[in-house]
Amino acid sequence: MAKRFPRILRKRLVEPFFAFIDDSRSVGIVLLVNTVLSLWLANSIWGTDYLAVINYTFHLPEWLHLPHSVLHWINDGLMAIFFFMVGLEIKQETTQGELRSMKRAMLPIVGAVGGMILPAAIFIAFNQGTEYANGWGIPMATDIAFSLGIASLLGSRFPLGLKVFLTALAIIDDLGAIITIAVFYSAEIKFWFLLAAAGISLGLYGLGRMKYYGILSYMLGIALWYCFFQSGIHATLAGVIFALFIPAREQERVLHVLHKPVNFVIIPIFALANTAIVLPASILAALGNTLNWGIIAGLVVGKPLGIVGAAWISIKMKWASLPSGIGWMHLWGAGILAGIGFTMSIFIATLAFSDPAFTDISKIAVMLGSLASMLFGLIWISIGSKRQVRPL
Repeated sequence: MAKRFPRILRKRLVEPFFAFIDDSRSVGIVLLVNTVLSLWLANSIWGTDYLAVINYTFHLPEWLHLPHSVLHWINDGLMAIFFFMVGLEIKQETTQGELRSMKRAMLPIVGAVGGMILPAAIFIAFNQGTEYANGWGIPMATDIAFSLGIASLLGSRFPLGLKVFLTALAIIDDLGAIITIAVFYSAEIKFWFLLAAAGISLGLYGLGRMKYYGILSYMLGIALWYCFFQSGIHATLAGVIFALFIPAREQERVLHVLHKPVNFVIIPIFALANTAIVLPASILAALGNTLNWGIIAGLVVGKPLGIVGAAWISIKMKWASLPSGIGWMHLWGAGILAGIGFTMSIFIATLAFSDPAFTDISKIAVMLGSLASMLFGLIWISIGSKRQVRPL
């Protein structure tokens, strides 16, 4: 009996667990479960304790100038590792995959630009001249973790080429959002730290030229993160830049090591911390204003129209071409999923307004717009993936 127990345990618990995490849909399932759990906890009788844990402050030496709360360490520290993995995936695709030619790379670049400009324009159309006008940057962002997690729920109905396009578009979109924050929503940029980051980047480039890859590379990577964090620009950008200097021969191995810890530890923690939003008692009354509708319309309508419209123009102008095996129905689906703003949009909302009431309305609007984009995207791609649509 004692000898049979480990075998039964392995068959009933261990093997199903590994089968689950190897399933391409599991990331999206974990994200959705953690989001629902976080919202429920934040609005339950345990909400005060739950929020206290997320916002718990560490008493670190002031001279270090490091993040001092659990939430900041998650958003500025752990998510830099996620961005590092995404940067490696993008680099791999630009050297070996669909994005290796400029014509292929231009499509997500142009799409991302269109997907930032139109949502901001729609928001301004709703709110120009009002006290909400400073929130124009809120609907510009796409949440990489959530959009790709939802895409993973679709399995083979979301083709690899489309995943590459959405990944590239989302990272370019987030870089655009970070630039927007740095230029329009940052109180102070410390240029000396940016110069130090540039110097570290040159050092990483030099190590790459010498074909060195080891502990010194990661020490410089941590220093790069520290400089970006101190500069006032979102520290996760350091992860993307660091990924550019990883030698091509190491990319596959590093990606393999990072894949499961990032997807099943870092991203779920990120979801739990960043969707802990306390909902007001009268949600409908709180959302009956142009701030709410400007954000929702920007995410749900502006994102897909901006992305697909810009992509159509670039293809007609012969600047870009559709990825192999991808039709316009697929592209519309990716554009809809790009309306999942979540964390970056919520982060911009906290910077855009000093009035907590405006910030709360913005956060709820982002949640509603993102939820609508999730549902519409899932339905659209589930139905449209079976239709073969010729490029226009």
